[in-house]
Amino acid sequence: MRRIAPILLLLLCAGVAAAADDDPDLPPAVYPKLAAQAASYEAFVPPGWRLERAVAGDLNGDGRPDAVLVLRDNDPKKFIETDRASKQRFDTNPRILAVVFAGDKGGYGLVLENHTFIARTTDPFQQDPLDPNGIQEGEVAIKSGTLRITLGYFGGNMGRMTYTLRFQNGRFELIGYDRIDVTRNSGVISDISINYSTQQMVRKTGHISTDTDKTTRSKLPRKPLLTLEQVGDGLAFQGVPQ
Repeated sequence: MRRIAPILLLLLCAGVAAAADDDPDLPPAVYPKLAAQAASYEAFVPPGWRLERAVAGDLNGDGRPDAVLVLRDNDPKKFIETDRASKQRFDTNPRILAVVFAGDKGGYGLVLENHTFIARTTDPFQQDPLDPNGIQEGEVAIKSGTLRITLGYFGGNMGRMTYTLRFQNGRFELIGYDRIDVTRNSGVISDISINYSTQQMVRKTGHISTDTDKTTRSKLPRKPLLTLEQVGDGLAFQGVPQ
């Protein structure tokens, strides 16, 4: 199990700061419907929104570069002013996760539009799950033909979770889940890795003060693979379907 960097040990012992405003007066999230087809992936960005991230790669095995898009609202009213030097204006604008497939005659077609997996963050004292510079960095990537999304979090607990999804059966199905979690007040580390295709789960538990881990392996019951939509909020998912 990878150990926590020494600089983070201080953060583990520190108390979690109280939010400056637990219920900020923010406009509600409104999600426009994306176009079904477009000549370029940039053309899927709705008016008033911005393209936060774009990753290209083949996701359906046809040899053409598809694209994963993270679109974000750009409403200035959805920024929070804070007294933290590092975050003068905290962005609470919601996101849309989209996937577009390259067409055989050019252009792109929309195959996924999701509003829930990357949940809106409204607490300026919680890490944005996709912050690439956060204590637990977030990432969207295409690797070996699969969609991989890492969400980071930092609060009472800190850690990150990585979802591996493959496009099959006409949808994105969850085939892998990896999570490392640290309980800040105790220093307990939990590391879990699940391969849903083989129903194998490996769990490691340890402590930040030692390099000794307890490893358990188990076989999960066979169940239909979950889709990205069925996972729901990626930060709330616990890995083992009920």
